[in-house]
Amino acid sequence: MVERRVTVGWAEGLHARPASIFCRAAAAAGVPVTVKKGDDGTPVNAASMLGVLGLGAEAGEEIVLASDAVDAEEALERLAALVSEGLEELPETV
Repeated sequence: MVERRVTVGWAEGLHARPASIFCRAAAAAGVPVTVKKGDDGTPVNAASMLGVLGLGAEAGEEIVLASDAVDAEEALERLAALVSEGLEELPETV
């Protein structure tokens, strides 16, 4: 299992538009990814808009991205950068 801990960089947290950007990036990652809030949160499918919104992750909170896929390292790095930088558009490289 590969994990990346990242602080949410979007001012509005992982809600609405940022959640949509994140979910599309997770779906395009090519590997199954889960996300949870903090150490005690329940992991949800990172490509699921309802699951991600249900986390209630606010700006500055830590989330944990995880995958047990063989090629997960690069995908998790890209998703972590997207979240920490709070990008407003889906990068072409995701």
